[in-house]
Parts: sequence; structure tokens; C-alpha cells
Amino acid sequence: MDFKQNQKINQVTEETLVVGIDIAKRTHFACFVDDRGRILQKSFSITQSHQGFESFYDRILKALREHEKTEVLVGIEPTGHYWLNLAYFLEERGIPLVMTNPMHVKRSKELDDNLPTKHDRKDALVIARLLKDGRFSYPRILKDVEAELRVGSTFRSKLTEELGAVKNMMIRWLDRYFPEFTQVFPSFGKMALAVLECTPFPSDLYQMQPDELLVMYRQVEGMKSPQKPKAVRLIEVAAHSIGITEGRKMARFEIATLVRRYHQLEQEIECITQHLVELVKTSVEYEWLSTVQGLGDTTIVDLLAEIGSFSHYEDPRQLIKLAGLTLRENSSGQHKGQKRISKRGRRKLRALLFRVMMPMIRHNEAFRKLHEYYTNRTVNPLRKKQSIVVLCGKLLKVLHGISTKHKAFDAQRMMRDVPSLAEAMYLHFLERTRQLDDTEKLALFSPFDLESLKELR
Repeated sequence: MDFKQNQKINQVTEETLVVGIDIAKRTHFACFVDDRGRILQKSFSITQSHQGFESFYDRILKALREHEKTEVLVGIEPTGHYWLNLAYFLEERGIPLVMTNPMHVKRSKELDDNLPTKHDRKDALVIARLLKDGRFSYPRILKDVEAELRVGSTFRSKLTEELGAVKNMMIRWLDRYFPEFTQVFPSFGKMALAVLECTPFPSDLYQMQPDELLVMYRQVEGMKSPQKPKAVRLIEVAAHSIGITEGRKMARFEIATLVRRYHQLEQEIECITQHLVELVKTSVEYEWLSTVQGLGDTTIVDLLAEIGSFSHYEDPRQLIKLAGLTLRENSSGQHKGQKRISKRGRRKLRALLFRVMMPMIRHNEAFRKLHEYYTNRTVNPLRKKQSIVVLCGKLLKVLHGISTKHKAFDAQRMMRDVPSLAEAMYLHFLERTRQLDDTEKLALFSPFDLESLKELR
């Protein structure tokens, strides 16, 4: 839940024990303060273990009794994944956990001692004093399907990165031993991998006939119909190869290992993708998100893995802020700075939206028309990249609307945002209804069309 600043400040009262924790891998540090930032207990260590967490919980209960507090607010500066164990522990015991922005912690270190000193005990106190000023946000502890999607999507992205690394290693190998290979196979398709598995060196193709190669490649698993023209061309380029001929024994072992790993990663990525798609289809929102043209199953998986359920957000502007698409500017006096996106948010979500928008502009009529309008309008036309960024925010608004209202995507409704299309629609309405009465008009147009056209009048 996104509390406004005043509500956050009001949440910390005289009855609240404020706990700031600096997170580390093995040993955390915590500090207790009251609602005015006065130290109630100096920073102490918390070991990353069940015994350490239980001891910390006992200290909280003891401090509540000693200082006559009835509420507790625990805040952390998130560091990697090390805070998750403590977060789930506190949630099981009903203790609210909030987060401070690491940038806020960094920039407020010198308020107390005017020194740029940094250490864990000092950071715990800085975090606690940020909490009492309402400088915090509420994290969402993922559960059930959301947690499964986040873990699975993260693991799949790591496998995809590893697949890219293996592909680069194969390209490096080819540059050394068979640089002409890419003239025949610009990408690593099934036949290209079969060639690398059976005849990786130009010398392996010496005095070979195309039909002999085809027979050999057909024996590779998954290779049913190798192309003869490519086999002919491969023999031609191999005859004049400038590839290195030294160290081929270990090089053959290297390329065989890389090809096996490439196949293995492809199979693992396909398997985990199938599991994730089956899992996301059990979610309530899949039915509505799948109605958006250009939004595939894997994209829905990645979106829900980054965002979670859209029902957790009261306003789509929260999603825009989460993606770091909020506009910022540097202006002073007569100087008006250029507006740019803040990039403060989930980097993977922002990259995903930008990646999704490219094919969506091609395959989704509503987004294509909006893109054309933004880039071609007479007043303040946007560059293509600017238009794509605007459409990323528009996509988040659309997805939030159809998910929370349980309605299918309506391209016509969205295209009302394009003034030229709306005007053409209105003129078409006037032309068709010139000779009709109200009853006949209702039979021609849907309630939505009439409502939108009335607004245009």
C-alpha cells in the first residue's frame, strides 16, 4: 500500500518503537529510537541465523516493555537478497517491515556528525531516523504464484545470459579455426550445430561430397533434413579457409563441449518456460492480459514476475514509478531543463517494457496508431524513442485497467486517445446517421461509441 508522506509520518507516534537495521551477509546491526529520533538502545549485532533472529525478537519485546511502547516499526536498507530471511521471519510474527531508499541513507549520513564516515553501526541509526520522518516504503513479500514466477523468471533470465555467453564463445572459436563458417551459417540453427558437432574444422570437409555430409548430419539428433546447397557452399569455403591449424586436438574438445552445453541450455530454457506458462495460466489476471494483441505468454510471465498482481496497486502511476518512467527535470529561475525519465525503479521491468513495445507497435493496431500520432503530430512531435517511452507508460495503464476491472482489451476504446482518429470517427458517425432516427442510431453503434462521440461533440 502506498501511503502519502503525511500518513507515513503520522504512523510513527509516541507509542512506536522504531528499529533501524543495516543489512549484511552474515551480521546485521540494529538500533532502537523513539518517534523523535532519540536513541533508546545503541546499535547491536544480529547474526544471520535462527538463534540470532530469535534473540533480536526477544530484544524488541523487552524494549517495548521497558519503554512502554505498544507498536513497533522495523526498517531496513535492502542489500541484495540478504534481507529476505529476516523479512519472512518478522512477517510470521506480525511485525511490519519497511524499506528506506539506499540513496537517502547515503545522502543523510553527515546530518549527525558532519563526517562522511560509513560503518554498520552508524548506518543503523541513520536508517532508524529516516523511518521516524516517514522516509520509507512498504515492500511486498511475495507468496504462492507470485513467488514462483519471480524465482522461475529470474532463473530463466540467468540461463538465457549463460546461453548468450556460450554462443559468444562459439563465435570466438569460429573466428580462430573456421572464420568462413559464418558465410554459410549466419546464425546457430540446427544444421549449423550439426556441422560443428560432426565436422567443425575445414580439414574435416576436405575431399568430402555433399551427399556424404548430408548422411552424416542426418544422424545428429533433431536434424531431419539438412540442406544440400549449404553443404555444397560449406565445402567451397572450407577449401580456402585461413583458420588456425595448431592446437586442434583441444580445440575439437572445446567446440564439442560448447555445442553440448548449447543444446542443454536450450532444452532447460524451453522446459522452465513451459512450466512458467502453465503456472501463469492459473493466475486470475492471465485471462485479461492475454487479450492484448502483441503480448505473448512469456511476456506475461515476466511482467507478473516483476510487478506481481496488478490488484496490489491502487493507481497505475504507482506502476509507472516502479518502472522508473516518472519524468524529472532540472529547472532553476529562467532556465528550463529538459525532462527525462527518472530511471528510479525496477531496471528489469523498464527494459522489459521497452522490449515488448517494439513488436507491439507492429502487431497491435491501437498502439501503432498512437505511435504514429505521437511522432507525426504538428504540435510537439516526439522522437521515436520518446514515443516508445510514453507508450510503455500507456501500456502499464491499460494492463492495470483491464486487470483490476476484469475487462478484455478494447482497441477501439484506446484509440479515442488519438485526436485524428476520433475526429474521423465522429465525421463517419454524422455521415451514416444523417437520415436515421434515434432508434436506428442505437442499432448501428455500441453504447461505448455513442458515449465517446457525445464527448467529441
